[in-house]
Amino acid sequence: MKINLAKILHNKKIEYLLLLIIIIGSFGVRLWKIQNPIADWHSWRQVDTASVARIYVDEGIDLLRPRYYDISSIQTGYINEKGYRFVEFPLYNLVHTLAFEALPKIGFEVWGRLISVTSAIITLYLVYLIGKKAGGSMVGLGAAFFYGFLPFNIYFTRVILPEPMATMFGVLGVWYFIQYFEKTRKLDLFLSSIAFSLGLLIKPYIIFYALPIVYLYYKKHGIKNIFKNIPLLLALDIALVPLFAWRAWMGQYEYFIGIPHLAWVYNGDGIRFRPAFWRWIFGERLGRLILGTWGTVPFIFGLLFSDIKKKLSNIPLLMLLGMLLYVVVVATASVRHDYYQSVAIPAIALVLGLGLKQMLKSKTSGILFIFCTFMMLGMSFYMVRDNYQINHYEFVEVGNIVDQSIAKDARVIAPDNGNTVFLYYTKRFGWPVLEESIDDVITKKGADYFVSVNKNDTDTTNFKKRFETFKEGGNYIILDLHRPIKL
Repeated sequence: MKINLAKILHNKKIEYLLLLIIIIGSFGVRLWKIQNPIADWHSWRQVDTASVARIYVDEGIDLLRPRYYDISSIQTGYINEKGYRFVEFPLYNLVHTLAFEALPKIGFEVWGRLISVTSAIITLYLVYLIGKKAGGSMVGLGAAFFYGFLPFNIYFTRVILPEPMATMFGVLGVWYFIQYFEKTRKLDLFLSSIAFSLGLLIKPYIIFYALPIVYLYYKKHGIKNIFKNIPLLLALDIALVPLFAWRAWMGQYEYFIGIPHLAWVYNGDGIRFRPAFWRWIFGERLGRLILGTWGTVPFIFGLLFSDIKKKLSNIPLLMLLGMLLYVVVVATASVRHDYYQSVAIPAIALVLGLGLKQMLKSKTSGILFIFCTFMMLGMSFYMVRDNYQINHYEFVEVGNIVDQSIAKDARVIAPDNGNTVFLYYTKRFGWPVLEESIDDVITKKGADYFVSVNKNDTDTTNFKKRFETFKEGGNYIILDLHRPIKL
């Protein structure tokens, strides 16, 4: 007995109602704990991103010279006195700043998360449109559902990171090129290139979403006379020249000040294609964390999907292939940091949408699909739930005390083994670790205060004997480095 949802979804009102429910539900689940301080999973990366926008709010917007509070040499290997942050073009930070300045009552950090949530909802709609083109309404709605409710994606599309916005632009570029493929409107071609340009400026690895575009172009025009296709060449310029210009601007800074080490990202530890690579990427991340083990069943069904009547049925698989190439190229970073896989979720959701259509062709596989989906969401949430946990609330509390107690232009040492969360909450430029002798940091680099939430560690104990206490509480101490104790 077939479960024929296709006839039900043939009614556009029902289809759009289901889509609206998915959108509202997806937005709602991302509001859970949205007011939490940035002290949860990957908080170190989130505060570095948030710092750029906060400095814009305090000192004005300078898109060409983004800055953050860390003026140490940890991330770049070079002295970074001004705290330059040349990682991604600060488009996300610009939107964050403007949104907060327009409605500050919502809260600075809440706005940062809402920018990501909004990007995710737009991506969800684009995933629905692409899925519908690839396999019909059922695939579109299924892909939208999975993109909206995969617990891994819920968390990583409500964080203060640029990935959700970069992913949105990458998928938008694919969608507009599909429109160009079908209608041959040059406007769609240029809109696709603009979207990709913005995505690449934020995160250059969005280039891997270009694989279906290459495929569609080949299907439409072949490879003959490719260098005589003026609109295509212009579109390529629009997509790539801003990225090259931004990278050239970054490179003018001597010794790449403000540009974190990059070599490790690709294969810095030699893990690519080793057994550990396959285990972490496909076993731990895709299999357990994203698909909750049971989701591998509809995922495999999706990989086997074939519909020769649909010209665009291969797009989800090509997007997935692009993401496979991405994790192979960016091997070490993909293994070390799970948020690197967040960019692949649109492709994964589309394949799951294809799997939905395949499995609902019969009653038996349909029941299996429902069971697998239920188990997938439950087990994945079990894996992801600890991401929301606040690990060091004392950083927030003591950071606020520092902010209220010392001058705005003071420079502080807020040590946490290089983690910048504590430093971020002081709202001061400074050092998240003591890289050299305390005397050199004071005399040569201008440190003004030392603040610690671990009053018993070696440095705090020694420095307390050398410098006068500016302020002290039950779980913290602030030392004035310009007032040595006379022995």
